[in-house]
Amino acid sequence: MLKNGLFLFAFFLSIGTITKAQHPFQPKDPALQQTIFKQDSLLFDAFNRQDIKALGTFFSQELEFYNDGGGMTDLKTTMKNFGNLFARNKTSKLRRELEKASLEVYPVPGYGAIALGNHRFLHTENGKQETGEQKFIITWKFDNNQWLATRIVSLGH
Repeated sequence: MLKNGLFLFAFFLSIGTITKAQHPFQPKDPALQQTIFKQDSLLFDAFNRQDIKALGTFFSQELEFYNDGGGMTDLKTTMKNFGNLFARNKTSKLRRELEKASLEVYPVPGYGAIALGNHRFLHTENGKQETGEQKFIITWKFDNNQWLATRIVSLGH
C-alpha cells in the first residue's frame, strides 16, 4: 500500500512539474507586472551605476532586507552595506542582471505587490568574469503615488 501511495505521489508530482513547464507564469495583472518590471529596472540601474543616492530612493524607511548569507538588516545598515560593496567594486564592473522570464509579480490588494524571480550578479575578479545567481523576493508598497521596496529577501548565497 505504501509503495502504491509513493508511486502515485511521484506520478502526480511529475505531472505537475510537466504542466508547469508547459504553462509559463501568466500575471493576474499584466499592467502591474510591467510597472514592477520597470521599478526593478530602475532600482538596479542605480545599483549598476553604483549611485548610492538614487538607490536609496527605492527603499522604504521601514525596509527589512533578509539575506540567507548575511542575516537581516534595516535601511541604514543596508545602505551602509551597499556603500561598502560599491567601494570594494569600483573597477570590477559589478552589475546585476534580471532573468526576465523568471519575474513573477503578484498583486497585494490595498498594499502593492510581491515580486519574485532570479537574478545574477557579475563582476571581474583577477581578470576573470565571476557570476553569482540568486533568487529574490521584493515586497513593493504603493504609497503617496510612489513604489517603495519594504521587504527584500535574497536567497542562494
